[in-house]
Amino acid sequence: MSTTKSVFLVSRTLHCSARVLKKPKAAEQRWLQRQRKDPYVKASHKQNFRCRSAFKLLEIDDKFKLLLPGHVVVDCGAAPGAWSQVAVQRVNSAGTDPSAPRGTVVGADLLNIAALDGAHFLSHHDVTDPATHAKLLQLLPKRAHVLLSDMAPNASGFKELDCEKLISSCLTLIDLAEMVLRPGGSLLCKYWDGPFSHSLQEKLSCIFGSVRIVKPNASRKDSSERYFLARMYRKPIK
Repeated sequence: MSTTKSVFLVSRTLHCSARVLKKPKAAEQRWLQRQRKDPYVKASHKQNFRCRSAFKLLEIDDKFKLLLPGHVVVDCGAAPGAWSQVAVQRVNSAGTDPSAPRGTVVGADLLNIAALDGAHFLSHHDVTDPATHAKLLQLLPKRAHVLLSDMAPNASGFKELDCEKLISSCLTLIDLAEMVLRPGGSLLCKYWDGPFSHSLQEKLSCIFGSVRIVKPNASRKDSSERYFLARMYRKPIK
């Protein structure tokens, strides 16, 4: 092999290696550093939750007692399944406590959701689609006590647009509630604070006896993430 060719191959190898070993971008480095320091990330690993968002629901449920043994729960935008894990524990849908009533947990998401004992998942299903609503209804033994939604659209980089998309998704939950939620039931849904959130709050107030804004400690302080907790569902009159 000629010297020139050898030098070329060495140079190419070093160039490829440099690409493989390229340092993460600044934003990626900040994210990794935040994840390493986040106590909820560490706790989720320790307690075998699929992601840190489990602690948001745990905190809200500890305070407001939404999820009780025997309850029927629909988890909208369920992937990766952390909220469903909490729901399974709280409503006893896996039958872990034989002395308590056994509940039901059904979830849906556009993404694949890994199987979970005590939950039935509809992977690759759009929870905003009426066809998915009909499938959810078929899986429920009776009308749901609670609708959960931690879903969010993929970030576009335009905050107002992303907020509007999330509010639009949340509005479809009102249609789903009419189909599957029992009178007196509850809805917990995530939204991003912005100019469109007030319209969602007004619509929820028309069909729920109580609507409050909740921001759990597990929700990062610098995030515009909030939750509407709507209780005492009353079916709208048409």
